[in-house]
Amino acid sequence: MLAADTLLPANTTLGVVLAALLLAAVTVAARARLADSRERGYARAIALAGVRAAVQLAVVSLAVGWVVRSLPLLLAFLALMFAVAVRTAGRRITHNRTWWWAAAPIGAGVLPVVAVLLLTGLVPLKGVALIPVTGILIGNSLTATVLGGRRALDELRTRHGEVEAGLALGLLPREARLEIARPAASDALLPGLDQTRTVGLVTLPGAFVGMLLGGASPVQAGVVQLFVLVALMAVQAVAVTVVLELVACGILHRSRTLGAAEGE
Repeated sequence: MLAADTLLPANTTLGVVLAALLLAAVTVAARARLADSRERGYARAIALAGVRAAVQLAVVSLAVGWVVRSLPLLLAFLALMFAVAVRTAGRRITHNRTWWWAAAPIGAGVLPVVAVLLLTGLVPLKGVALIPVTGILIGNSLTATVLGGRRALDELRTRHGEVEAGLALGLLPREARLEIARPAASDALLPGLDQTRTVGLVTLPGAFVGMLLGGASPVQAGVVQLFVLVALMAVQAVAVTVVLELVACGILHRSRTLGAAEGE
């Protein structure tokens, strides 16, 4: 059985390889002129994301040792994870003060699943188990919320005339927006669906590999990974449904003048 430090030892070589990979990503994005709809290049965003990830993971790695020993600190840490996810998702979607509504789709998907896991005893109320499970759920709910919300709002902007036509035919504003935005927002489920369909054939996800490195049997690792994938599909389906409803009701919207930077 391979040990985790044998697979990826934390040494100078790893640091050099990480720096080289990040530089390669930035260079490719710059040379290909990858940019968003407002012509803002992603090279700088990739560089900042890589540096931020390194700093944040270093801090978290040091903090988790204390967090797992105290229930109040554990709950505070989970609340911080949720708050950061809400702010990140909300600002990606709206670029205005309605960003905090992103708490609804993220929370609606994550909180019931975590509650069920705790009530059934499948996950103990301990940081060493609760932090990684909740983090996976929040992270994927964030992704589904961002993709669903952005796709829905982009589609409404592009096909604004069709929304107006629906209103002219007697549809309510919510119904007219839903008819246009639903197919686009639903595409946010595709990454999770593809990951679940191809698991074990194309890739071995992190939970499976982590369990093996931790000494679990392949069967137990497979069971845990299956649970994670099914739970993620449930979380993402709820998140997309709620964010679509918020967009259709006009609660999550974009200002005519976008003020916030997408690369933050």
